[in-house]
Amino acid sequence: MDEQRQRELASRAASESGLDAEEVWIRYFAVGGSLAQIEIDAYLQGLQMIPSLERDILSQTLREALAEAGREAPGLGPGGWADPSSGTGSAAGAGTGDPVDSLGAAGAVFLSAEQAEAQRMRALRETGLLDSPPEERFDRITRRAREYFGVSSSIVALIAEHRQFLKSVIGALGQNLERESTFCNQTIRSAGPMVVCDTLTDDRFRSSPLVVGEPHIRFYAGHPLLGPGGWTIGTLCVIDQNPREFTDEDRRVLRSLAEAAQQEVMP
Repeated sequence: MDEQRQRELASRAASESGLDAEEVWIRYFAVGGSLAQIEIDAYLQGLQMIPSLERDILSQTLREALAEAGREAPGLGPGGWADPSSGTGSAAGAGTGDPVDSLGAAGAVFLSAEQAEAQRMRALRETGLLDSPPEERFDRITRRAREYFGVSSSIVALIAEHRQFLKSVIGALGQNLERESTFCNQTIRSAGPMVVCDTLTDDRFRSSPLVVGEPHIRFYAGHPLLGPGGWTIGTLCVIDQNPREFTDEDRRVLRSLAEAAQQEVMP
């Protein structure tokens, strides 16, 4: 991915979103970003670069803000990418050689939902992890997660086109569940962790078949895992049959464990 081009697009998206610098940072920090506001400001102004993971979190944050504002980035028409320097445009799509392809998840704002999903699936396949056998390098992380949080189950889940594949599972959870029914499918749509302290008080999940039926989930906390190009391909999550609180320290530990899993996804 072209780091400089990603920064330029992030800066344009921040301008188009209508958010001021503090609002951008608050949203970024709320979904798992770890840098100070001064660092994010300097990055958007072209004064410094930031780590790849933080760039991807910020890009996703800005993408969501832009969508909320109903705005398009400068130079982008309904049909796809338009480079102001060339005066030409082409439809964005996976594997076409389009400039958007090289931007990875940072260019998702320029893609349709179908195009973005095709890119995400391509990134998942590139990892070679889908439908691969269990590996201790992942299992040791899920064991640590279950032990620390004192929950019934911990998993590394990969979200395929129509199903959830469990690369690592500690606990009694089913393999290859329908994607749309899973909690992790919701987690991959955000830039940071998703925590549900009590599913019965959450309108999104109280009627879920995984709540009213087996495994009767009452607590869930998941953190996105990124693949090539910064596309979110899965999660590290912990699950329990009892509701519980989730402290700031719990968030820090979940993020640390997710970072360890991230290193295994993309060694």
